[in-house]
Amino acid sequence: MRTLQLAVFGLLAMGAAAHATETPKPSTINAAGIAVTDMKAFGEAMDRSMARMHEGMAAAKPTGDPDRDFAAMMIPHHQGAVEMAEIQLRFGRDERLRRLAQGIIVEQRQEIAVMQRILDEKPAARGQAAGISAPAHGHHDHKDMKP
Repeated sequence: MRTLQLAVFGLLAMGAAAHATETPKPSTINAAGIAVTDMKAFGEAMDRSMARMHEGMAAAKPTGDPDRDFAAMMIPHHQGAVEMAEIQLRFGRDERLRRLAQGIIVEQRQEIAVMQRILDEKPAARGQAAGISAPAHGHHDHKDMKP
């Protein structure tokens, strides 16, 4: 009898272990049905994208030419939008947002190309590249923006 009990217990334990590896623990799935590990990867990817975008915008030195300065700052801003849309496509599930992200990628890349051509045609004047007598760029924080 003891052998039968051990065998049954062993089968139950193996079944429970198999079930535990197949079914994620409830604590690893968020309310939207997304694995917490995916949300962590999503957040980290978005954070990196935002950091690159802000670094690129800050690296655009004022020249005193509003057209040139606008384009120089908007290129990294648009590139950030492209990267964030690509992240949405990798992690997002809502088909409306996925279509929107696809449109953002196409449109922002086209606008980046236009602005880059304008910058290529309109080089910075001598002395302006160093930001001589040009006002500093203001800073904005996308986290404070409301939808």
